[in-house]
Amino acid sequence: MGGPILAVLVFVFCFQSDISWEASCCAGVATLCAVWWILETLDLAVVGIVPFVAFPVLGVLSASDVAGAYGHSMILLLLGGAFLSAGMEKCGAHRRLALYLVRAVGGSNGRRLVLGVMLATAGLSMWISNTATALMMLPIAMAILSQIEDDHALRTALLLGIAYAASIGGMGTPIGTPPNVLMVGYVQETFGHEVTFFDWMQVTLPIVLVLLPVTWLWITRKLEGAHSIQMPDVGVWRQSEVRVLIIFVVTALAWVFRAAPAGGWSSWIPVTDSDGRSMINDATIALAASLALFIVPAGDKPAEPVRDDSEEAPPRCTERLLDWKATSRVPWGILLMFGGGLALAQGFETSGLSQIVGTQLSRIADQPPWLLMLVLCLVVTFLTEITSGTATTSLLLPVLGGMSIVSGLPYELILYPAAISASCAFMLPVASPPNTIVFATGSLSTQQMARTGLGLNLIAAFLISTVCYFLIPTSDREPAASEAAVPSESQAAGVR
Repeated sequence: MGGPILAVLVFVFCFQSDISWEASCCAGVATLCAVWWILETLDLAVVGIVPFVAFPVLGVLSASDVAGAYGHSMILLLLGGAFLSAGMEKCGAHRRLALYLVRAVGGSNGRRLVLGVMLATAGLSMWISNTATALMMLPIAMAILSQIEDDHALRTALLLGIAYAASIGGMGTPIGTPPNVLMVGYVQETFGHEVTFFDWMQVTLPIVLVLLPVTWLWITRKLEGAHSIQMPDVGVWRQSEVRVLIIFVVTALAWVFRAAPAGGWSSWIPVTDSDGRSMINDATIALAASLALFIVPAGDKPAEPVRDDSEEAPPRCTERLLDWKATSRVPWGILLMFGGGLALAQGFETSGLSQIVGTQLSRIADQPPWLLMLVLCLVVTFLTEITSGTATTSLLLPVLGGMSIVSGLPYELILYPAAISASCAFMLPVASPPNTIVFATGSLSTQQMARTGLGLNLIAAFLISTVCYFLIPTSDREPAASEAAVPSESQAAGVR
């Protein structure tokens, strides 16, 4: 009952402070969602339904407006990405690709082995879920570690490398992890700017390329000696794996080169909306690729039946590259939670609460931009140690967006660091699914993870704030940021 009681108290306080009914109700609903998300009173996906019910009843948004948030193109992009991930998992292409990458780096010594596993993990987690990547890489790592059971330092470094690389790789693309998609959707709705794959990756890819080797050096700094390690055999690629990989590569290239300046192939197709923008977006590409997976035959030769519960044999495709049964791997709950986050953001903007909160926080924006970004990275990083990164991002985006609007500070300098830092929970086993997965092996202690993760949290906050400060292009979009959602005098004052 703590959540509803606190929500009512927040509503009463806001309404008695001459804040409008809509903004006060929005504050109460946001408080309720925050408490339930943080305390995990209900499943995170269930909490995502709250705005859909509460906003129309309280008069904050109409039912059709709220429904638009749950059907946002970014949700369809996330859904398409999940279908691609399910296709790769079903045919086993991701496992063979990971083995190939690990063998390419080599396992002549412990440090190179950890690097190879981290590169494979990060590369895969850019495109498929961090959780699926960690679950797939763990058996590979355990098979390798079975040869050197007495080297506890290597075991610790390898397991931490999988967890950390899965989180770091997820920063690299808009579909790498839900907080990324949330930020892209929020920017599109609030500021009217479409963040393409190229826009995102020109900022985040340098962060990944710097943070990944720094993390490798940090977790392997105590490794000594060399081992003769027998690497698992890659084996022969099956037709289904090759076909899935081709669809995957074509999809990734289509995402990156869809719009200028990286390419702009969508402009070759003469279909535009009333504003002259192409009707094709990243969600179109994702769902087209998903449709291809459902249609294209697997192509594998008939083989002996393989039991579904077999842990030793690789998974085999049946008739198509993807069937509906395999979509049980799709994180449907995350889509609901994502819709709830976008609905909250829409409620913040429509009710004027975003501008009211932004006005109160505008003094903070008077600090030097890099210092502000560093503090923001630290706050989000340590907050996500105890709360869901997706929930944290859902709650912070409308607040930080309002602060950027009121202060005139380019929204990119605030939103990018916040969204990226939501993936930097390296300390606690419960902070992220990859952390939980490697901790469940029983080979790590909470103290080990906390000591290593604390230093990495600080390193990541410094690197993210610094790289974002120097690489985020803002000059050509500052007018859009300052003009977007400019509050009226009544909204800024919050007068009912």
